[in-house]
Amino acid sequence: MLFNSFEFAVFLPIMFFACWYACGSSWRMQNVVLLAGSLVFYGWWDPRFLGLMLFSAVLDFTVSNLIHSTQHPVGRKALLGCSLVINFGILAVFKYCNFFISSLNDALALAGFSPATTRLDLVLPVGISFYTFQTVSASIDVYRRQLQPTRNLIAWLAFITFFPQLVAGPIERAGHLLPQFLSSRRFSMTAAIDGCRQALWGLFKKVVIADNCAALASQAFENSDHASATTLLAGIFLFTIQIYCDFSGYSDIAVGVARLFGFSLMQNFAFPYFSRDIAEFWRRWHISLSTWFRDYVYLPLGGSRCSKPRMIRNTMAVFLISGLWHGANWTFPAWGLINALWFLPLQLSGSARRFEPFPPNAPLLPQPREALHIFTTFLITMLSWTFFRAASLTQATQILVRIFTLRSGSSLTVPSHVWILVVAFLTAEWIQRGRTHALEFAPDGPPRWVRWLICYTVIFLLLKFGGEQQDFIYFQF
Repeated sequence: MLFNSFEFAVFLPIMFFACWYACGSSWRMQNVVLLAGSLVFYGWWDPRFLGLMLFSAVLDFTVSNLIHSTQHPVGRKALLGCSLVINFGILAVFKYCNFFISSLNDALALAGFSPATTRLDLVLPVGISFYTFQTVSASIDVYRRQLQPTRNLIAWLAFITFFPQLVAGPIERAGHLLPQFLSSRRFSMTAAIDGCRQALWGLFKKVVIADNCAALASQAFENSDHASATTLLAGIFLFTIQIYCDFSGYSDIAVGVARLFGFSLMQNFAFPYFSRDIAEFWRRWHISLSTWFRDYVYLPLGGSRCSKPRMIRNTMAVFLISGLWHGANWTFPAWGLINALWFLPLQLSGSARRFEPFPPNAPLLPQPREALHIFTTFLITMLSWTFFRAASLTQATQILVRIFTLRSGSSLTVPSHVWILVVAFLTAEWIQRGRTHALEFAPDGPPRWVRWLICYTVIFLLLKFGGEQQDFIYFQF
């Protein structure tokens, strides 16, 4: 079920009234309703994969409790290994099986042999990477004795299947979200109103900005062999805006909808395109995934408290795995490698910026040096997205060659209203960068009528310029 669909517009109020009115103040009954509704939400896409998701959830529920009750180190490691092998084995089969088969066939063809295997006709379950990482991290935390497992199976299943963040994150940790399913929740009108605003802004980013940019970016990439340098540059820029608005828009809707039910989800994006270097960008982009790789890959490998060669290895491993996580195509590891090469000089020199929220009273205009750093980081990020969007390494390379050699060719006509909407969107995010989202207002902010005017303007733009309905990009990951 898509957030930007009529079905969800019907589903959401039904869930809201069922949780707060039918269940009263009983958090246990609310969990039952949320679990049932989340299964309907996920099964709406394809009910065949409900069993797979529930299997992973029950597996780690069982494993985490067994790890907690087992004192022998070998037994604990064996139980954790069971969880890792089964969960990542399922993920590998569905997500990477055809990728490895194709790579093997290509290698055999280069060596002069005939392909030995054929591709499997497998459908990638929506959100499998997200809920797999969520269940596995809980077992790891219990193994590390950083988390007490729950014996409440309904609460656990409601936590894993929680519909706002089920299929595209944020990737929540059990230590943060699970306790919220194990205690009483109170409806807050203030939180609900701000949640509605955040969900509205997320919907605007997806429907108005991302979906309009998507069609134009696709035209540029699909005709890249004959497109001019300016057309390709415009296409990459539009995809840069598209992927941010698509993914952060989903996260905004997820966080906002969760607040309607009394839950607090982590912030997944913190205005990453206003970063001053690539290190800061990666601390603001897809925060739940970046911190997951930090805690479960980078730090166990030794982090940065080791020799420089090992630190380089650890950083490269994280970026390459992150790239491979995004998709079964060599373009994704290449994209990860490129970002690692931009990141490493900052890390080795000790000049990488740490994550710090923008101050609420940040000046409207940046200092010239800051503006230069923001522009440079954005340009680096934008060119890197070429490998993320391209169908192959060959196409990505050809696109960059055509851009830097200033090739002539066919042009892309971008409607003026798209440029205006993109500029207006970036301006709004820049002004509100000290908040968690662009429609968050300070208590001493604009008067009520101005807030309503802004929200009604956003709704009008949704109705006026909503592009053709498209899936969220990160559903494929």
